[in-house]
Amino acid sequence: MSRSNSEVDNAGDVASVESRPADAGNQGVSGYMKDDVAEFVSLRGQAVLNNPRLNKGTAFPDSERRALGLEGLLPPGVAALDMQAQRAYQHIAAKTDPLERYIGLVALQDRNETLFYRVLLDHLEECLPIIYTPTVGLACQRYSHIYRRARGVWICPEHRGRIEKVLANVGTRDIRLIVATDNERILGLGDLGAGGMGIPIGKLALYSTGAGIHPKYTLPISLDVGTDNQELLDDELYLGWRHARLRGKPYDDFIEEFVQAVKRIFPLALLQWEDFKQQNALRLLERYRKRLPSFNDDIQGTAAIGAAALLAGVRATGKPLSQQRMVMLGAGAAGIGISRLIRDTFRRSGAEGNELIGKIGMLDSGGFLHQGRKLSDETKAEFAWPVEMVKAAGMDPNQPLDLLAVVRALKPTVLVGTSGQPGVFTEAVIRAMASHVERPVILPLSNPTSKCEAKPADLIAWTAGRAMVATGSPFDPVEWQGRMIRIGQGNNVLIFPGVGLGVLVSEASRVSDAMFRVAAETLAQHVSDADIAAGTLFPRLRELRAITHKVACAVVRQAREEGVGRPLDDGDIPSAVGAAMWTPNYARLEAAPESATAERS
Repeated sequence: MSRSNSEVDNAGDVASVESRPADAGNQGVSGYMKDDVAEFVSLRGQAVLNNPRLNKGTAFPDSERRALGLEGLLPPGVAALDMQAQRAYQHIAAKTDPLERYIGLVALQDRNETLFYRVLLDHLEECLPIIYTPTVGLACQRYSHIYRRARGVWICPEHRGRIEKVLANVGTRDIRLIVATDNERILGLGDLGAGGMGIPIGKLALYSTGAGIHPKYTLPISLDVGTDNQELLDDELYLGWRHARLRGKPYDDFIEEFVQAVKRIFPLALLQWEDFKQQNALRLLERYRKRLPSFNDDIQGTAAIGAAALLAGVRATGKPLSQQRMVMLGAGAAGIGISRLIRDTFRRSGAEGNELIGKIGMLDSGGFLHQGRKLSDETKAEFAWPVEMVKAAGMDPNQPLDLLAVVRALKPTVLVGTSGQPGVFTEAVIRAMASHVERPVILPLSNPTSKCEAKPADLIAWTAGRAMVATGSPFDPVEWQGRMIRIGQGNNVLIFPGVGLGVLVSEASRVSDAMFRVAAETLAQHVSDADIAAGTLFPRLRELRAITHKVACAVVRQAREEGVGRPLDDGDIPSAVGAAMWTPNYARLEAAPESATAERS
């Protein structure tokens, strides 16, 4: 069953925009206003300049300066958006410290949202590592010390019984996209308490940049249920809820009230769960995925990235999917998610039974997963090999089976790391893998850079330049024997903006695993022969908008095929997706009619 705007009793957007022309029509998820359509503004003077959604700074033309009471409040020169973006970028580029660049970009976002997104789009490859991983990790750690201005909604246990009222304080019911975190597993850094809010803010900035979802339709939420990080609790500047983390039934009841409130206040919203601890992440995903459109990017988005790398790697190696075998180091939410989607990929290629089980070997901190071990986590048990298969592979289930032993025995063609253990892909492990694979596919995906399982330069050297390497964080190209090997970044931004946009355009009532499968297939298809020749498994991030459009179209088609989205014809889908992608240009502003009348009187 699809959702429609008629289901919502809109409270309107922020008070600054009172109304729109009757012929403006349904602007879709983007809220993009054509140049010849005005937004009517009730604010005046300094209040306009203080509103980041409305502020144009020196780009306000004389007519708007007169109409909105801005005369004398700005320098007389009028600068176009292009010129402003050039100036703003110069300010950011002049800073040498990544954290200071992050602070500068966030300050720009708080001052002028349109200009902020224009700078991101113009300098995507340079700015993405600043506004998100790896720099955002440091920003989250320092959050209470670099705090400038509130953004989003904070919900803590003191709000129990009135979470719906807290969400209503947003001032509009027309929120289409929510990213919510409980801050417990921020990147590979763990429990960062209130500092985790940097992740939803950053993810939504990527949605608006990559998918063109207008920022006024997005909402970052911190479910601040406390922290077990004693260093934060002892910090006098810490801004979060100063209690130990909520656990057990009180935690579940809190999340349940939150979900119910989201459904009532924002009935058209897609909810993305972000950076929850493994057990909670998997449990909450299964509990709520059929109750409202929702997904977990750490599980499903990362899974699609891993599957896309596998599919691109198949092209690069020239070996069919039937000859591929993966070893996964890391049995957390990301490792489970990747393994599930890749197992489905193998199944769809014809593998079944023990052959399918043997396609994926998984290790956690205790070693290789098999049924002879005591595994308390059911999600790990689904990837545990029967003891007989372990023996048949030449391994002794009664002995510790570390990564080196497993690689020697299973001879994987693909090695993936989501362990957060820097350097765990040792020279011995990589040389053992490369000894039996001509073009090994190696994916050290842990974030941030400090948690990466191996440095790409080492992986290239240990495999004599034969490895196809992709990482979770950005790395510089590696020179090998006179050629430059581009290290592809397996960044989830290549997946989740397209999935989110596709869900919203299709008005899908739920988000399925198949949508991430088609997203992975679409991304892999976008990897060009030139990319493969350059040694990379992913396209450049500067192609993000084109990739997002293709992924969104695939998701809209999949939603239609599953009967959970609008029945759009194939020929209509690209234009529907394109129309929903906002481009950061200034809207034409006019004084709200009522205010103009009051002033004249």
